[in-house]
Amino acid sequence: MFESSAGKVYLLGAGPGNANYLTCRGQRLLSQADVLVYDALVDSSLLQQLSTDCELWHVGKRGGQPSTPQTEINQLLVRLSQAGKQVVRLKAGDPFVFGRAAAEIQALKAASCEFEVVPGLSSALVAPLLASIPLTDPVLSRGFGTFTAHDLDALSWGAIAHLQTVVFLMGGRQLKAICDRLLTQQKRPETPIAIIRWAGQPQQQIWQGTLLSIGQIVGGAKLSPCIIVVGEVVALRQYLKPPLAKSKPLSGKTILVTRATSQASQFNQMLSEKGAQVIDLPALEIREPESWKGIDSAIAALHTFDWLILTSPNAVNYFLDRLLHHQKDLRSLAHLKIAVVGKKTNGFLQQRGLIADFIPPSFVADALIEHFPEDPTDKKLLFPRVEKGGRDVLVKRMTAKGAVMTEVAAYESACPESIPPAAKLVLENGSVDAITFASSKTVRHFAQLMEGTFGDGWLNQIEGVAIASIGPQTSRECQELLGEVTLEAQEYTLSGLTAGLESWAKQQKVK
Repeated sequence: MFESSAGKVYLLGAGPGNANYLTCRGQRLLSQADVLVYDALVDSSLLQQLSTDCELWHVGKRGGQPSTPQTEINQLLVRLSQAGKQVVRLKAGDPFVFGRAAAEIQALKAASCEFEVVPGLSSALVAPLLASIPLTDPVLSRGFGTFTAHDLDALSWGAIAHLQTVVFLMGGRQLKAICDRLLTQQKRPETPIAIIRWAGQPQQQIWQGTLLSIGQIVGGAKLSPCIIVVGEVVALRQYLKPPLAKSKPLSGKTILVTRATSQASQFNQMLSEKGAQVIDLPALEIREPESWKGIDSAIAALHTFDWLILTSPNAVNYFLDRLLHHQKDLRSLAHLKIAVVGKKTNGFLQQRGLIADFIPPSFVADALIEHFPEDPTDKKLLFPRVEKGGRDVLVKRMTAKGAVMTEVAAYESACPESIPPAAKLVLENGSVDAITFASSKTVRHFAQLMEGTFGDGWLNQIEGVAIASIGPQTSRECQELLGEVTLEAQEYTLSGLTAGLESWAKQQKVK
């Protein structure tokens, strides 16, 4: 919990933006915040630490672009604190390194508001390190200076030129002027210089040259946001940088995952290992059914059934958990044969200590019907399933073949109330490359959430975004509600969906 029950403002350093470089205390503060006030350079992945009901205030602060005046930010912080809110004022880097924290602190003190400054890793230190450039060296650099290039006329260039190592922040648009001023002060034209853009992010770029050549090297490339390092230590990079890592197939891609939070971790890890930045937009919320009456009655009459049909990991877990709730263990299933649909469902079944008697050759319910291992006539089949919205084809066709199907609600998959802050941010700023759908219901709920968030024109938010589907039924839903399907997994599994995204990304690079 926060240290204070009254309103308080935490001026928190976000580091270079990547969640891997956020402090542990920073993560805890974000997860507990009532309100987040953040700058343009704060990475969307950090917003995944927030609760879904956290109030967001975007205040800009990006060079060359419109931003909220500092006086308005000060007033906002005071107002939120006085309303009793726990406020995190998230700043890129460290709050006390060109973070304009002083004005905000003075406003909070004047209004008698409680506040605390929480350090973060400054990009002035992190960017050179991630580019394999040491800021100090026993021979080449016994110290370094850090400056903002916001107002070049305010700097003493004679003194700066005599420093062994110099770091400039906010200098992307001033590169030529910086080089010219250093050369005018007799800095050697051969002095090494490096530019690190988006340090610590998947899209990190590094340019290296000399004061004389760097302009030609970068050409017309967009440099902001970047850190500029000038000094002989830049030349040490060739000796200190690690071996060139093999490029990952999904590097630089931001992918929205619509699976329920409780189900997404394995898929997220698969995508992250391929280099993707993964943002959760759960379009499903897995929870207990409205009533346990049906499944409880079935468990009481378990001895009357011939087959147990399980078509999802949720069905496996909720059914077996309910079995344990009634003080029954796996021995009560000894007389039953078990059929499952899908590798993942079977994997969950094995984790719970059971082996399936039948797994159809493809991972859809239709295959279970076509390849059922015995004549289903008069066989009693127990089918624990989602409470609402599931497909009825299995029940209808097995019943038509003479089976006696008993459907019971084992769990519910409902639509969440809102889109999480991180997902909303990347949708708003157009940085999403692909959206994945692992079921028809996630497509329907996604459309519902988008319309509730962005209104009638919500499809504009995903224009040009790749739509990735796990299988035919999901693809039909995507086509109907989203207007397109970019790719469909050849194997209807999460591994197949990941492989489809890899192929798509490869095609994008060729283009």
